[in-house]
Amino acid sequence: MQRRDFLKLASALGCASALPWWNKALAAERPTLPIPTLLNPDDTGVIKLNVQQGQMLWRRNPTDTWGYNGSLLGPTLRAKQGQRLTIQVNNQLSETTTVHWHGLEIPGTSDGGPQATIAEGKQWQTQFTIEQNAATCWYHPHTHGKTGHQVAMGLAGLFILDDEESQRLPLPNHWGIDDIPVVLQDKRLNSNDQLDYQLNVLSASVGWFGDMMLTNGVEYPSHTAPRGWLRLRLLNGCNARSLNVAASDGRVLYVIGSDGGLLAEPVALTKLELLPGERFEVMVDLRDGKAFDLVSHPVQQMGMTFAPFDALLPLLRIQPSLLGGHTALPDRLASLPALPNFKGLTTRMLTLSMDPELDHQGMQALMARSGNSSMPGMSMSENGSDNMADMDMSGMDHSSMDMGESNTQHSTTAAMNGDKKPFDLYSGNKINGKAFTMDSPMFEVKQGQTERWVISGEGDMMLHPFHIHGTRFRILQENGKSVAPHRAGWKDIVRVEGGRSEVLVRFDHQAPKERAYMAHCHLLEHEDTGMMLSFTVKP
Repeated sequence: MQRRDFLKLASALGCASALPWWNKALAAERPTLPIPTLLNPDDTGVIKLNVQQGQMLWRRNPTDTWGYNGSLLGPTLRAKQGQRLTIQVNNQLSETTTVHWHGLEIPGTSDGGPQATIAEGKQWQTQFTIEQNAATCWYHPHTHGKTGHQVAMGLAGLFILDDEESQRLPLPNHWGIDDIPVVLQDKRLNSNDQLDYQLNVLSASVGWFGDMMLTNGVEYPSHTAPRGWLRLRLLNGCNARSLNVAASDGRVLYVIGSDGGLLAEPVALTKLELLPGERFEVMVDLRDGKAFDLVSHPVQQMGMTFAPFDALLPLLRIQPSLLGGHTALPDRLASLPALPNFKGLTTRMLTLSMDPELDHQGMQALMARSGNSSMPGMSMSENGSDNMADMDMSGMDHSSMDMGESNTQHSTTAAMNGDKKPFDLYSGNKINGKAFTMDSPMFEVKQGQTERWVISGEGDMMLHPFHIHGTRFRILQENGKSVAPHRAGWKDIVRVEGGRSEVLVRFDHQAPKERAYMAHCHLLEHEDTGMMLSFTVKP
């Protein structure tokens, strides 16, 4: 009997463990967790992707979606260190798109930023060599002004890198069995069951967020795994929502890797926060044979605390089978170099900000839509009150304001009062006082030289998960605090939220002006409305 057949038999037999408290009656009705197909390069090193339309059935009517080589999301690409790849991307959509290889250290000419557009019906081909260590990366659109919409439509997929050192470790490695992808995304549908994406003052200020949670494209699925150690490759693929993941029974999550690769040793947590765009690899012990759910706890993020995200929300049921699995967790994982002395290094200051008018209109729209509960922990007045009446609202005209349903896309948004200067929605968010412009890199970095970047959100209490292309970095401090152990490894996203974060970066590849690297907030609606800069890397 083949291993896969035996697993199916064991799954059918199951074990009589108690199920999570909220859904015992629906135990047999949960959908099976979809596992994205592994797509390895062919014998000549070629990977082919089609960007295409599709449909999913989440409610009563089919929902139009986009995917890579399918209706939603995409296959998991997999390559080895030292491998030379040729990737061919065919755009079968009715609009321009791009594909960014998020987390890969590759030249700017291959990075897939907003300059590398693929017109309708056209193909983009790029070549690069995998030089970095093992990591769980991902790919998604980076179309300027449309990234949020195209990701919301379903365009995302994992990109796994392997190396000899990681493959020698005794870690679960049976894809879709004890090594599983967990791509988490929230969605929102309109009355016709179509994706209700709006880029307007509300989403430009706090982000686009949904009222439905998907795991690998379905709601609350179930996965049967061997009774041993289970490896979860977690991706927060949401446009704007941060997540706080835990096990429903409180069992420990052992973090073994972050954005840029494996940690030095496992880090034990009971809750794991994931910012938009972040990845973590987690090991969970299933040897007790008891079923449990992977859940998301409510987060203290503006605009995100409404039903069903205002309480524990199940993401994935995990059911151990009768089949034995990995019996041990390695004590040591990877060798991380010590942080270099950063005194005397080139230091760059990046200050993130929002146009005051966008901020004002966005907060009004948020309060009108969700009330005071949409701003957990936010002090709205000097006396600390969260009551909207305590804010200085003089001159505000609620009736004239777009509440999130009108066509503010690709237009200049007028201020709420006629006596105020209109502002351009696509320049509403800024870095160092400037909104993104495609052909004007903000600075030049010397190839191979380590720099210290300070990213400040002081004066702006919004969450900014900040991402830098073309590098993996180490965090010196995060939002003014010391770095948590599970965030002290290789990263490509750092948290900025009302404070300062500092990272050490180095770029080993070149990026010319016409294919400059990007640095931006990975809250996608902030990125689309200006909170992004480009920079070049030269010898």
